[in-house]
Amino acid sequence: MKYVVDVAGRTVEVELDGDRVRVDGVEASATLSDLPGTPIVLLTLGSEVHRVAVTRDKARGRYALSVGGRRYQVEALDERTRAIRMLSAAAAGPAGPAPLIAPMPGMIVRVNVEVGERVQAGQGLVVMEAMKMENELRTASAGTVKAIRIAPGTAVERGTTLIELE
Repeated sequence: MKYVVDVAGRTVEVELDGDRVRVDGVEASATLSDLPGTPIVLLTLGSEVHRVAVTRDKARGRYALSVGGRRYQVEALDERTRAIRMLSAAAAGPAGPAPLIAPMPGMIVRVNVEVGERVQAGQGLVVMEAMKMENELRTASAGTVKAIRIAPGTAVERGTTLIELE
């Protein structure tokens, strides 16, 4: 099965065939193993093993992944679903930059931006502590900080709007 995957503004094609994966034409063996009772999966890619914390978003095909202390917002859609979404998005008209939303419950450690500041796609906006790890939350798109809805020391729930962009 073929997927189109967006990771921090970069689009890659991923094709799965049994225990083989092809990413942008490069092929390797790959397996996923769940760690029961946790959001952690073990990804074996060739001879390397990676621990990946996976949090599903409310939207179909969207995930927050933590790998090696870095956090990534990912959208993985099969070709058909992606085509349907692109057609419906084109009909909806233009939309502004998405707000930064808390991907899980946690404590705000640091806010790295100020209202009115211009930010680039992939820029770290907020540092949040969750599951005893600090996670840098990054913006998916460029924009200007319109509002900051949290402060350091604030406890937030999953889905809380942290920063609004325009």
